[in-house]
Order: sequence, then C-alpha cells, then structure tokens
Amino acid sequence: MSDDKSRNARHKRAMQRKKEYIDGRIKEATIDKGLLVVLTGNGKGKSSSAFGMLARSVGHGLRCGVVQFIKGKWECGEQLLFQDHPLVEFHVMATGFTWDTQDREADIEAAEATWEKARGLLADPEVKVVILDELTYMLTYGYLDKDSVLKALSERPADQHVIVTGRNASKELIELADTVSEIGETKHPFYEGVKVQKGIDY
Repeated sequence: MSDDKSRNARHKRAMQRKKEYIDGRIKEATIDKGLLVVLTGNGKGKSSSAFGMLARSVGHGLRCGVVQFIKGKWECGEQLLFQDHPLVEFHVMATGFTWDTQDREADIEAAEATWEKARGLLADPEVKVVILDELTYMLTYGYLDKDSVLKALSERPADQHVIVTGRNASKELIELADTVSEIGETKHPFYEGVKVQKGIDY
C-alpha cells in the first residue's frame, strides 16, 4: 500500500472512531436548560463573542436583552446595530471607563441603576438571552453586591441564557457558570501605539 493510501486508511479509521465517540456524546446530552456563559480573561474578543451569540439568537427569533456596564461614551457598533431591533432591549450605563470618571460614588450610583435594568431582564421569562457586558468589573470594584447578583443569576427563568463578559471573573461566578472561556492575550496592537479601530475595537 502506498504512503498516501495508508495515510488515507488511517485517517478514515480515526474519523470513524471520532464519529462514534461524538455521536455517543450527542445521544447522552438530553438536558435542556438555560446556560450561564462567562467570557473572561485579558484577551480581546469577549464582548465580540457575546454579541455574536446575540446575532445568532436574534436570527432564531428569540427575545434578547443587553446591558452594558462601563461602556457608553464611544459610538459602539453593536449598539448601533441592535438598539432599535424589535427583539432586543438595550441598556447602557453610559458613564465611560472608570479611569475616566474617577468618581466612585457616581459610578456606584450608575451601576446600581443599570443593574435594575438587568434585574428586570433576568426576571422576565419572555427574554431568552441576556448579555451582561463588563459585569465582572462591577463585582471586582464592589459597585454591586455580589450576593445579590449571584442570586438573580441563580433564580432567573430556567430556559434563559445569560452571557457575562469582563476580566477577572470572580470564583463564585465561575463556579455558578455552565460555560467558562478564558480568552488570553498573546499580542495587542495598542502596546505598539496603534489606536482603536472602528469595526474592530468598537
């Protein structure tokens, strides 16, 4: 048997074994439930991933909600696309970054007001997908009561999916989550003096 034929035969056997394994796992996956997805880590793409899931959900005709903490001073492409969509309820804290505001009391007040919007979405059984963008910072900085946030996440409707983004997700949030993806940073042009780019960074 030639090298190519031998390799092709080994490949076919390997793919047959893989298909058998994957088909078995799919057959065993019988639980249907709302998922808590946490996208954390220092790398770029956490919010982008969340909004990709929003686009997917809207494509399936699901009612969705978005709450953006911290952001809001810049014109955001995701907000421009989704804020007027009939299936999406969009709320933005609109204070900008904490290093710009430099006012902890005002930030806490804004965070609490914005969290009330999030709490309403988490309690609404008609809302099937909720994005809590940059929520992790609100917990890290102590702007929101961690126990109250975790309770709202735990008591949401059983079929509601929630996507939380932001660096330094707390241990308790990670333990509660069904899916946790930590996005690492290998390179970033900002450190080479490249300014943020429309369509890529905002």
